[in-house]
Amino acid sequence: MKLARTPAALLLLGAAACGAEARGEPAPDAVVAVRTAAVAEEWGTPPVVGTGTLSAKDEVALSFKIGGVVARVAVEEGAAVRRGQLLATLEPAEIDAQVRQAEQDAGKAERGLARARALYRDSVATLEQLQDATTGAEVARAGLAAARFNRRYAAIVAPAGGVVLRRRAEAGELVSPGAPVIVLGAGGGSVLRVGLPDRDAVRVRPGDAATVRFDAFPGTLFAGRVAEVAPAATPGTGTYQVQVAVDATGRALSSGLIGRVEIAPAARERLRLVPIEALLEADDDSATVYTLTPDGRRARRLPVRVAFLRGDRAAVSGGLDGVREVVTGGAAFLQDGAPVRRAVAP
Repeated sequence: MKLARTPAALLLLGAAACGAEARGEPAPDAVVAVRTAAVAEEWGTPPVVGTGTLSAKDEVALSFKIGGVVARVAVEEGAAVRRGQLLATLEPAEIDAQVRQAEQDAGKAERGLARARALYRDSVATLEQLQDATTGAEVARAGLAAARFNRRYAAIVAPAGGVVLRRRAEAGELVSPGAPVIVLGAGGGSVLRVGLPDRDAVRVRPGDAATVRFDAFPGTLFAGRVAEVAPAATPGTGTYQVQVAVDATGRALSSGLIGRVEIAPAARERLRLVPIEALLEADDDSATVYTLTPDGRRARRLPVRVAFLRGDRAAVSGGLDGVREVVTGGAAFLQDGAPVRRAVAP
């Protein structure tokens, strides 16, 4: 049964329309004036973004082979050093005493061996006694060699020219064997070490171009390039360490700076670019856009997947197949299937 539009009904519809207009919304069944923009296509890829710490590419943690009391640390942080330069030493009293003891033990063992040989020639000592004396002498010689070796490594010398990045011990401190005393940046330039999740790490390859920003240098972009991608995840974090070589362009970049990197993977995929104002209901990488039906009279709602933003445009990686234009002006007032008309350009 068809309902007639009574005067009272018409009044109610008019009131609803006025209320909608007062709220800035179109009246039910009202034709919305819209503007559209063309969908551009290009080959690209979403950038990989991460944050990391700047450090020397070749960092060497230098330590003493043996434990002891630090006698002197001869360099300060930031100092440039040359290969073979003395950097730190241990108090020598204990290691010198060990060397002297090893020398005495070796001398005694050599005398015992000489005596055993003479007695064996005179058939006074047995072959077993001679063999025991020989073994004792060899053990004493090995002990002396070890003591002298330890004394040599009771001092730290620079294995290569570079810069002292960190100084982790002071004179008078007791250090254990192998504990880092000095961290040396031995050249190779500066790299930003970034931890990336697996979904991003698999898209990055050595040689990919990158740009780096540091808060310490606002407004300055540093060119970079991926130097290394870890083959395995870092235990505990589950991320993959990526090293980005940074071109300092004549600036002195201090180790420890926090930088934000944007890597452009070499792999490419077809993307569709739309104005940002065309996006509605954005949530993470999901959003909604409106396009027009083939006759241009009604709006059609489309869910899309946003890959990344570039300036005033959004790169859409899914949902716009076959779509040539999207609604920009008036999109906020549309519903799926709403009647539309193209606004006249001012």
